Amino acid sequence: MHVAFLGLGAIGWPMARRVAEAKFPLAVWNRTASRAREFSEATGARAATSPADAARDADVVITCLPNSPEVMSLLDGGDGLLAAMRRGAALVDCTSGEPATSRRIAERLRERGVDFIDAPVSGGVSGAEKGALTVMVGGDRAVLDRVRPVLESFGQKIVHCGAVGAGDALKAVNNALLAVHIWSAAEGLALLVKEGVAPATALDVINASSGRSNASMNLIPERVLTRAFPRTFRLALLDKDVGIAAAVASADAVPAPMLQLTAALWKLAHNSLGEVADHVETVKIIEQWAGVEIA
Repeated sequence: MHVAFLGLGAIGWPMARRVAEAKFPLAVWNRTASRAREFSEATGARAATSPADAARDADVVITCLPNSPEVMSLLDGGDGLLAAMRRGAALVDCTSGEPATSRRIAERLRERGVDFIDAPVSGGVSGAEKGALTVMVGGDRAVLDRVRPVLESFGQKIVHCGAVGAGDALKAVNNALLAVHIWSAAEGLALLVKEGVAPATALDVINASSGRSNASMNLIPERVLTRAFPRTFRLALLDKDVGIAAAVASADAVPAPMLQLTAALWKLAHNSLGEVADHVETVKIIEQWAGVEIA
């Protein structure tokens, strides 16, 4: 299968590299053209000049962009995907997107005889580099089966979640739970520091007890206690994902006060810490409010 990969960001680059290493004929495109040229020089993939140029000969087009509106923006115009993708091809959107927008994209593509699945991923940059991502798929199972060999180049666990939009919904809820766990663990540890309990001691107990989570077991020990705060996943993107989960809950009339509060808190953290901060740096907000350092 010929593959086009659109979006060479922090996670898109290693995903696309895995596709290239799996020997699929590959064309890549990025809004910053120099990044596509750099990728081409590193892998031998063809650097396309536009989304249409990348997609014209592709059996599978993969998009990996910051949000659903950016994916939608690639459809139209002379250099857009609608004009270029051939009947029978498939668009695989690995963006952490909005279920409703994915359904609109799928409908527009269906009118042109092009298949669509939403396939957001989890596992971060390290998972992409190892080809060990979890891929959450919404759409026709037959389309998933057809494109599975490409997804397997970067995905270790590929799960069919339901109709179009189901993958996006599951990814949003998963990331909302990540946000809840980081925030609640930081609040609890700040309280314990005030009570004279060393954070390492607190985590030793919590991680052997019922309050443990990925935040307490990995993120806080490795990034907060060490004060390393590596920038692996932008706070701005997690804010976006939590917002999607809260918006879907509202649209579906699901009572979700915890999701709504979490969305408000992460929006506050995003506005306070800016566009480049890592998601775990949100702990700094709680430390500032409590007047303690979790270290």
